[in-house]
Amino acid sequence: MIDTHTHLYMDSFSKDDPDGCAAAVDRAVDSGVELMVLPAVDRESAAEVATLHAARPERTRTAMGLHPTEVGEDWREELDDIVAILASTEPVAIGEVGIDLYWDDSNLSLQKDAFIAQILLAEKLGLPVIIHCREGVEVCCECIEAARAGTSSGSLPPLVFHSFTGSPEDVGRIRKVCDPYFGINGVVTFKNSGRLPEAVREIGLDRLLLETDSPYLAPVPKRGRRNESSYLTYINSKIAEILGLSPEEIDEATTRNAKAFFRI
Repeated sequence: MIDTHTHLYMDSFSKDDPDGCAAAVDRAVDSGVELMVLPAVDRESAAEVATLHAARPERTRTAMGLHPTEVGEDWREELDDIVAILASTEPVAIGEVGIDLYWDDSNLSLQKDAFIAQILLAEKLGLPVIIHCREGVEVCCECIEAARAGTSSGSLPPLVFHSFTGSPEDVGRIRKVCDPYFGINGVVTFKNSGRLPEAVREIGLDRLLLETDSPYLAPVPKRGRRNESSYLTYINSKIAEILGLSPEEIDEATTRNAKAFFRI
């Protein structure tokens, strides 16, 4: 299995143990997770990503981006710093980037500018994009179309909608503007996951990626605890149940998808 989106570098893993972040990587490996992608969200987290990757380079990959909730007037300068911090780690993606209208929409114009710019950066660097989209499917789609028009080739880099929790209709709306992958995390195991199981079937096995988004959204039966990459197996098993396949088939397919998407 590959955890395509995890924040094991956060201080929730290291506050009681200086080696806690690396230990979390080791626990994931012991549970069957062969690789973990660590996306930055701002300047500070980029340094933390670099530190954890240096401690476990064979088991982690980095991604560099400015999260929409962290976008301010100086977003260009902060993005430049993030790229400078992580460039030497050979990042496998730009991310996580996108639109978040759940917490605060007062900076929407800046969010859109930063999102489009980071898609164009990905196209320039030949990297895929990890998209954060919360309460903003329509705006995300508008930005993706705007970015496509600004690319040198007229085509988009590979995209993944991370932490996807939407409906089959949302999948259809997104597919009108691009053909992305969808990252599925612990929400799919919740009793109140809404129509996400239907959406998983609509997405299909060839476009699914596994993720934990740790330390958030721990899956059942670990719900309520701090999430970590070692819990990815529960998400794998739930998707197998939804699609009527074996956990081994889900593992094989999603690992293949992740390696193709991130060019690993």
